[in-house]
Amino acid sequence: MSATRSLSLSTRESLLVTPEEVSSWASGSYVPLDATWFMPASDRKAYDEFEKKRLPNARFFDVDKVASQHPLGLPHMMPDSQMFANACESLGIDRGTRLVFYDTYGIFSAPRALFTFKAFGHEEAVVLNGGLPRWEVEGHPLETHAPSAPWRSTYKPLPTLDESVIRSYEQVIGNAQLSRDDKTGELVVDARSQERYAGTVPEPRPGLPTGHIPNSLSLPFSTLLENHVDHSPTYTTMLPPEKLREVVETMLGAYANDVLSGKRSLVNSCGSGMTAAIVWLALQELGVKSALYDESWTGYAMRKESPLATGTD
Repeated sequence: MSATRSLSLSTRESLLVTPEEVSSWASGSYVPLDATWFMPASDRKAYDEFEKKRLPNARFFDVDKVASQHPLGLPHMMPDSQMFANACESLGIDRGTRLVFYDTYGIFSAPRALFTFKAFGHEEAVVLNGGLPRWEVEGHPLETHAPSAPWRSTYKPLPTLDESVIRSYEQVIGNAQLSRDDKTGELVVDARSQERYAGTVPEPRPGLPTGHIPNSLSLPFSTLLENHVDHSPTYTTMLPPEKLREVVETMLGAYANDVLSGKRSLVNSCGSGMTAAIVWLALQELGVKSALYDESWTGYAMRKESPLATGTD
C-alpha cells in the first residue's frame, strides 16, 4: 500500500475510496454506513434491502429520519446538532470513528450523508466509490444474516453545524436577482437533468412547477458519473479528477475558470438536496469548496412568490 493510502482519512485529499482499499483495512478499524435512499415514487425500500445484503458490520443511516422538520414538509433537511449527535450515538459512532458511506446505486445518496457528517465536522469519513454493487462485483464478502443492533456510543462534545456550507431560501432568492456576471453574487448550479432544468419535462413530484432558479447553471449529476453496465449488478462511480474537470469546464463554460480557481462562490441545488451533494463531492475532488441549497428546487418552486426561469439560456 502506498504512503498516501496509509495516511489517516483526515489527511486524504480524496473523499472517495475503492473496495480494494477498504478491504485492506483492519477489521473493526472502520464502520460502513449504508446511506441508500430511493425516490418517493420507487417501490424499493432501502432498509429492507440493507437487512438482506450489506457490507460486513454495516449499519444503516436513514437520511430521511435523521432530518429536521420543515414548514413545507420537505424531506432529509439538515438535522440540528442534538439530533445528529443522537443518531450517531444510536449507531455506535463517536467523533473519531472512521466511516465509509455507501449506497446501492454506486454513487447516489451516499454523498449526501457524507456532506452531512462533514458539515458537522466529522473528519474521518469517505464514500465507497461504486458502493455495494462494486463491492459485490469485485468479490468482497457480504453479510446476509439479520443485522445485529449496534452498541450505543457517546458523541461528545456536541458538534456545531458549519452554517457556511448551507444556503437558505432567503439567501438563494436574493442571489437570484443578481446577474451571473455580477461577481458579488454566487453561482448556483442545478444537478437535475437538463430537461428538468429547462422545464421541458414534468417534475417527479406531482404538481411541482417546472424550470429553474433564475441565473442558475445546469450541471447534471449524471455527467459526473461513469456507468458500469458490463457487470451484474451494474453501478456508477465518480469520474476521475481529470474528466471531472473537463465536464465542469464544458458545462459551466465562461464561468468554469473562476469556479475552479476559487474566485467565485458556488452553491449546489437539485430536486430535494440529495444529488446536489454529488456535485459537491465532485467539486471537492477538484479542490473546490462549495455550499448546498438544502431545500433545492422543491422548496424553491413550492413557494408561489418564487420567480421561475425556463429554457437553456
